[in-house]
Amino acid sequence: MRFGIFVILLLTTIMPAYSRHLYLEKDYQNVWCSSNHGTSEYRLYDGTRVDCVTNTHAIEFDFANKWAESIGQSLYYGKNLSKKAGIVLIMENPQKDLRYLKRLKLVASSYNITVWTITPDDMKKYVLINNKK
Repeated sequence: MRFGIFVILLLTTIMPAYSRHLYLEKDYQNVWCSSNHGTSEYRLYDGTRVDCVTNTHAIEFDFANKWAESIGQSLYYGKNLSKKAGIVLIMENPQKDLRYLKRLKLVASSYNITVWTITPDDMKKYVLINNKK
């Protein structure tokens, strides 16, 4: 009986962490990167991985609330690959996440970082387009 209660309590505390986002970061990354003819998970000499590398950009993906972290990573990746720094901000709730996008754009303009966004609706469009092929 106690074990059953323990399992239920454990699941109710763990499950919200897994259902926090509509898609995984890597799902957004794979969709955007392949749509933009990039290479996902490009490994640098020091073992770090760039989320997506295109002909012109080294790109970091992050959920909107992690906008500040994405700045340092994109600059580091861009410097190491002699490419422009880029960030794809994942906006699962565009109205709520707009505040993070505004903050990111303010800083990004000072450091010449290119910013794109991706939403769950963009993911659905990608699936529709690829299912028509």
